[in-house]
Amino acid sequence: MKGSALALVFGVVIGAACGGGIRPTATINAPDSADQVLVQMSTYITGEGIVRARVRSDTAYMYSNTQSAELRGVHVTFYDDRGTQTSTLTSREGTYHTRSGEMEARGNVVVLTTDGRTLRSEVMRYSETRSEVSSDKAFTYDGPGKHVEGDGFTSDPGFRNVVAKHPRATGGTFTLPNQ
Repeated sequence: MKGSALALVFGVVIGAACGGGIRPTATINAPDSADQVLVQMSTYITGEGIVRARVRSDTAYMYSNTQSAELRGVHVTFYDDRGTQTSTLTSREGTYHTRSGEMEARGNVVVLTTDGRTLRSEVMRYSETRSEVSSDKAFTYDGPGKHVEGDGFTSDPGFRNVVAKHPRATGGTFTLPNQ
């Protein structure tokens, strides 16, 4: 009985192979089919003639149809309205939308301000149109005499006005938003 069942299965497999089998109805493009690959990429984000940020990466995979770039080894420098550097962001990877100036940094994201404050999270987003940095993931913020943790935040790029979701803090004084 075992031999006939095995022969039946073998016959079905051979028959399907000889009969042409299932034919694909669509072609799937590989997700890494970038239009351009740039090594040591650097670009400036400007608004109204003012440099807002400088984006650098070890490697950038550029996609024309979505006007975006997938970045590896990310380093972003932020500037204020006068063109003075306010902070730097580093991460393992990110996505930069060239048309809108929106960016998302992922993987060990660290922001250091020029006055010594540090913000860490696994994901951070930058919006050029809103001039805003935000995250919906857990974060830690350390500054002189302060330590804050939370479940997400919204801030200006200089991290002068940070609004945290579910903050937990030690040291210093804090102004909490009205709920």
